[in-house]
Amino acid sequence: MDKNKLGLKFVIEHLEEEIGKWLYIEYKHASEIVGRENLMFTNVKGVEDRNLLSEFGEVEARSFRDVFRQDEVVILDPKAERKLVTSDFYGKKAVVIGGILGDNPPRGRTQRYLSNLCPKAVKRNLGRKQFSIDGAVYVAKMVSEGIPLEAIRVVDGLNIRVDEFVEIYLPYVYPLNDGKPVIHEELVKYLSSEDVVRDEEVLLKEENEEKGF
Repeated sequence: MDKNKLGLKFVIEHLEEEIGKWLYIEYKHASEIVGRENLMFTNVKGVEDRNLLSEFGEVEARSFRDVFRQDEVVILDPKAERKLVTSDFYGKKAVVIGGILGDNPPRGRTQRYLSNLCPKAVKRNLGRKQFSIDGAVYVAKMVSEGIPLEAIRVVDGLNIRVDEFVEIYLPYVYPLNDGKPVIHEELVKYLSSEDVVRDEEVLLKEENEEKGF
């Protein structure tokens, strides 16, 4: 049943240069959480990327700032002063989540690339720590349906077992649904595979090349 009684668009402002496997899975999961008809990706510059994401929701090359008026949106920002409540969504058309893979420690990119550019928008936090993109979408959906933020259980940090000797630690906050972290099974499998090691090595190499190392 569609519980999106407020008619909200859940908007992910794409801010990464590429759509890697990890990001792709989180975007896919966000679509599964709220439904394709309720999800919009903005700031997607590449034609191939727009075609790729069109399976999961509406896709715009424009920034959300060019799609909605500032007073029509709620921006989720860990650095916002106030916590999100259901009434924040009243009279709004969209809730905006930064399409950014987390940093540890956080670099405040949501504030820099979203909040600071929209002085008239409502800014709210889900707590001071970082959520995954799909986790933030899940929590925003729950709050939009009338569930208080404080009633949504979370786990701070998540260990992914690779084998009997190795674990991967994700230093982010994940909401719990029926006691289980809201993370896509496909992402767990990816993080437990050799693919993630290869992809991270490629990413590190590209970052070092950009810095001139």
